[in-house]
Amino acid sequence: MERRRYEPEETRFDINAWEPRTDVGKRVKNHEITSIEQIFHEGKHIEETEIVDALIPDLKNEVIEIASVQRMTKNNRKMKFRVTAIVGDGRGHVGVGSGKEAEVKAAIDRAVKNAKANMIPIIFGCGSWQCACGTGHSIPMIVKGKCGSVEVILKPAPRGLGVVASEPVKKMLELAGVKDLWSFSRGRTRAKYNTLLAVYRALKSESSMKNSALIEAKSK
Repeated sequence: MERRRYEPEETRFDINAWEPRTDVGKRVKNHEITSIEQIFHEGKHIEETEIVDALIPDLKNEVIEIASVQRMTKNNRKMKFRVTAIVGDGRGHVGVGSGKEAEVKAAIDRAVKNAKANMIPIIFGCGSWQCACGTGHSIPMIVKGKCGSVEVILKPAPRGLGVVASEPVKKMLELAGVKDLWSFSRGRTRAKYNTLLAVYRALKSESSMKNSALIEAKSK
């Protein structure tokens, strides 16, 4: 399949025309929640993509892969497009998602919406012994993530090194706002969705450790 660049249409989000269906969505529209960090701190799930559109208006997205998949039915062979997309604001929030549809545009829209629903916060820090500058240009610790046969290890890097990773992983980390980082992976890394999901789980484990520490501190 010939590789082409597709991008979802840019549409301006109108919060007044939005009719939220969840409690979190209603609180966002009523301006009771003014930051996505409040949702993460409360441990709530993002079930409406409009929540992300309202709280992060400058969110960027990137289509990583468009592949055709086939499914055999009783009558014939049906073909769909599977799209892998990532979203991020460059300030510590990132998400990855996928979508399948009969048309490329519809699959892209579904993948971007799925990525918005999977948004997670990123903890910045300087965990490299080579740097120790104390600024938030990298991550504070080594984290690991796995999906299928793919295992990814993310390590803090000294300031000025940049993101040392494969192209899809590099785009995801840059959308997250990480400036310096070492990335090591093994397994079937040609499966881009599995690779990005492994990175996503590694970054998610970092935020989970922070939440566990906060809960433990409050219980004392």
